[in-house]
Amino acid sequence: MNTAYIALGSNIAKREEFLKDAITLLDEHNDIQVTKKSSVYETAPVGYKEQNDFLNMVIKVQTNLPPLHLLDYCQGIEQELGRKRVVKWGPRTIDLDILLYNHENMKAERLTIPHPHMQERAFVMVPLADLDADVVLPHIKQTVAEVLGHLPATEVESIREWGSV
Repeated sequence: MNTAYIALGSNIAKREEFLKDAITLLDEHNDIQVTKKSSVYETAPVGYKEQNDFLNMVIKVQTNLPPLHLLDYCQGIEQELGRKRVVKWGPRTIDLDILLYNHENMKAERLTIPHPHMQERAFVMVPLADLDADVVLPHIKQTVAEVLGHLPATEVESIREWGSV
């Protein structure tokens, strides 16, 4: 079994329902088991600012799928839940990003693990710290807690705990 961490985000209409639906679809796969869920956080958009706030969270899964097959399944869920890739960093029904897969470093045309900018994003690091503050990010050899401690306090404080799904 492999351990993966997946970030989820939504900022269109029924944000909470899109998060729940994505988790359900992941957990329904025979080779994926959702084992832990972070709290849900409401965050301001990054990059393209003219859009609604996001709900973000991170889940931990156990899977027999290799990384690219997990990516394919995640992208299939995005399509099924109506994601349209129109504007870079734009509004979305659901976004699923594989953050970590075991302790592997990999770079393929369609997938880089660990997620290349995760350590710069409080909206990823705060919910990841909920799950496993001691997990080591293999590409920078620091724990999630250490990385979170280096992010600007204003960024971390701007993330509002919203609840759970």
